[in-house]
Amino acid sequence: MPDPVKLREKKDKSRKSASLLLKEMSKTEWEISSKKIAEAVLESCEYLSAKSVFIYVSIGKEPDTRILIDRALDDGKEVYVPKCIKKPEMVAVKISGLDDLKPGAFGIPEPIIPENAADPNCGNRTFDLAVVPCVCASKDGKRLGHGAGYYDCFLEKHKAFTMCLCHEALLTDDVPTEKHDKKMDAVVTGGKIFYTK
Repeated sequence: MPDPVKLREKKDKSRKSASLLLKEMSKTEWEISSKKIAEAVLESCEYLSAKSVFIYVSIGKEPDTRILIDRALDDGKEVYVPKCIKKPEMVAVKISGLDDLKPGAFGIPEPIIPENAADPNCGNRTFDLAVVPCVCASKDGKRLGHGAGYYDCFLEKHKAFTMCLCHEALLTDDVPTEKHDKKMDAVVTGGKIFYTK
């Protein structure tokens, strides 16, 4: 059984390495990578058949999800984005456009939940597709997040086909994971989709 302290240390080391790689990524490289990733998602059977999509709002040099959010809305899909409530809890809120978002927890754009909103967290509903962020990932679906546990907790309650978006530079065979870390159904990188089941 892996030593939990050593595993956490390995995760921290992986996060630092990924952060350095992102700093070295130029704006042009980020734009090209983001476009390839978006195109692969938009051409996938999972996206094309989805009626409801849960998707994170990207910040910094994460693969740009605004392309996907705008397209999904234009395609008439129900689009839900995360809003952090308290660690490690977040809820999914339906939006009608990027104008519905304002900076929230960790500086991440989040939806404003109206006071009279009915069931803003959608209970334990199923989404057709969930687009998930990562620090780094592997082709077999292992994903390293930022360590707060929001997505692992959320995906435990909300079932969906999960796609993790990962810049090709951050794809690795050595992703440290623990029992509670959710494995992704697919990893999208460099214009390709690696299915894990």
